[in-house]
Amino acid sequence: MPDVNYKNELAKRNFFRWLKEAKGLCDASVNCYEKAILLYEDFSDHSDFSRFSSDKAIEFKKWLLRKKNKGKTISVSTYHTYLRYLKVFFSWLCMQDDYKNKISLDSVSYLNASEKDVRIATHYVPRKYPTLEDVFKVVTNIKIESEIDLRDRAMISFTLLSGMRDKAIITLPIGCFDVENLIINQNPKRGVQTKFSKYISSVLFRFDERLVEYVLEWVKHLKEKNFGLNDPLFPKNKTNKGNDNLSYVKSDSIEPEYWKEAGQIRQIFKKRFKDAHLPYYPPHTFRHLAIDLSFKLCKNGEELKAVSQNFGHDNIATTFRSYANYGPQKLAEILTKMNFSEKQTDLASSKLEQIKEIINNVV
Repeated sequence: MPDVNYKNELAKRNFFRWLKEAKGLCDASVNCYEKAILLYEDFSDHSDFSRFSSDKAIEFKKWLLRKKNKGKTISVSTYHTYLRYLKVFFSWLCMQDDYKNKISLDSVSYLNASEKDVRIATHYVPRKYPTLEDVFKVVTNIKIESEIDLRDRAMISFTLLSGMRDKAIITLPIGCFDVENLIINQNPKRGVQTKFSKYISSVLFRFDERLVEYVLEWVKHLKEKNFGLNDPLFPKNKTNKGNDNLSYVKSDSIEPEYWKEAGQIRQIFKKRFKDAHLPYYPPHTFRHLAIDLSFKLCKNGEELKAVSQNFGHDNIATTFRSYANYGPQKLAEILTKMNFSEKQTDLASSKLEQIKEIINNVV
């Protein structure tokens, strides 16, 4: 069989167009579907999609579970994800004129993983994240010898205090941060890359005033450098030509340019954690810590809802499901501190009812 099946290529092109224009998916999401389809083509030796059948689906699942990447078989979670993407593709394909009489929805249903595999794949594994003490150790370990040091200290502090995703942080303009009220306007219209391009208005958490001061000191520094409202709050390093005039080297100063990828600030976090002799925690784990710290301060359902909304969640169940899940050690720590023999007070009972009410209203 040829490496390229032109009928397949046309079908894929139309499918990707449908994902983008009809479903509104971004390029990164479309790429995930493309990868799954390429795997199926690899399995079928690029045979025509119209030859898909229930038997093909069963054989593909077996092949996928045996397939190795860098010497290892794929995880159950990845296996389940590939099947989900392929199921969407073939469900769409069987509605197209050239395929509707050749592919049935019943055959597509064979792309389901087993109930056992689905449970394993969708089981939430509590994420490890740093402690507040770890964050303090990292930022206080940074010796301020250049504005890069000043920026890194502020950026790490801001990541915790805002609870924002790293992609949103590196695309946040100075003008989207209200210094007086500590309000952050994560506005996609101004280039802030939030999840699902959602507008989020949030407030900086004041977990510790020292961390807040590091952020405010940085903003003041940017204003003194005459950075504009449309310039990045956390700009990238300025690059200078090397001695050979051919290569470029990073300097100890910044320039009003945005980073292109969040991976670059993850490298900064990795370096700063290493300098502090601590295990590395990526920026997104700070979001987990921020939720943990803020939930501990909540006294009623109203405050729980406010905290959830501050992280950009319309539904408080999202916050509980995706973040407020504890590992065995954390769970034991919380429960051993609870006094089960103490009689419940009227105040505690009232707070509990408020929390139940708000959860019932949104779940």
